[in-house]
Amino acid sequence: MGVPFLDLKAQYATIKDEVLAAVSNVFDDQAFVLGKYVEAFEAEAAGYLGVKHAIGVSNGSDALLISLMAAGIKPGDEVICPGFTFFATAGAVARLNAVPVFCDVHEDTFNIDLQSAASKVTPKTKAIIPVDLYGQCADMEGVMDLAREHNLAVIDDAAQAFGATRNGKKAGTFAHFGCFSFYPTKNLGGAGDGGMIATNDDALADRVKLLRLHGERPRYHNKVVGICGRLDALQAVVLSIKLKRLDEWNARRAEIADRYNERFKGNDKIATPPISKGNTHIYHQYTLRLPNRDDVAKQLAEQAIGCGVYYPVPLHLQECFSDLGGKKGDLPVCEKLCDTALSLPVFDQMTDAQADQVADAVISAVG
Repeated sequence: MGVPFLDLKAQYATIKDEVLAAVSNVFDDQAFVLGKYVEAFEAEAAGYLGVKHAIGVSNGSDALLISLMAAGIKPGDEVICPGFTFFATAGAVARLNAVPVFCDVHEDTFNIDLQSAASKVTPKTKAIIPVDLYGQCADMEGVMDLAREHNLAVIDDAAQAFGATRNGKKAGTFAHFGCFSFYPTKNLGGAGDGGMIATNDDALADRVKLLRLHGERPRYHNKVVGICGRLDALQAVVLSIKLKRLDEWNARRAEIADRYNERFKGNDKIATPPISKGNTHIYHQYTLRLPNRDDVAKQLAEQAIGCGVYYPVPLHLQECFSDLGGKKGDLPVCEKLCDTALSLPVFDQMTDAQADQVADAVISAVG
């Protein structure tokens, strides 16, 4: 038998009765938009993260968009972000007619290279978006130092890192805004789209709440132009149930990652993902760097073993950003990772036997 890349059905089986009961309550109350269920989850998430405010929004992409809007980003403003990340990081910037400015990343951790980022700062730079890619924090202390030096807003794209820590603090809690995604495949995933913005700033929290509801306050009196960016109650109750189990599930992912690391130890053709000093890693993805990535992926697919390429094209070379003038060679590490990174199955219901099967297949495929 093969090994799936992710098995959400197995996870759901462990919480099915609780989820159905909670969803039934929402239907019985006919209370679907914001309200007590969303407020309860927001309070639970704020307590878990250790922040004053955790504000539920429609999805991770809108979390970034609303945060940029709350930070006052205007057309023509420049926002620095890594070139190796999911499209939404830069897409939110472009949607405001601001300019995403791409910097390079570190080859081993996949996270933002602050030396590269600092070289991109100009008088037009107004914000920076570090990404906690694959489930571990970027160098957020360094990011905040750079931001203070140049008076930049910091929007932490922690979409893949809910529950990860750095020096004892949770991902998404260092910056002015911490943005999360609750897409179903995330470690903390809903039953559809959902997202969250974390902040310790009362004024910014108030601004976010205003912007997620069309900028209206009171009803039908619009102070600013916002968006329809609310978190649904059905998502909130599912997320509340999963949040109680998140640390346990993340710990199991780490066990699988440790098992992979042990199996791949000493193989000079397989570069395993390191954990930066002070970090914990929740392994949203367990990502190798392989010289023959595409051949390995093909051989795994032939054995019905799931794997994924995150991401095949760096942002500075995406067609939609061609007007920014990016060219091959601009961000050499990002470009190299797009050719070498391969993510293996890692999920909380995964068995040791499945992990060993994947490891055996990878070792055989790398030759």
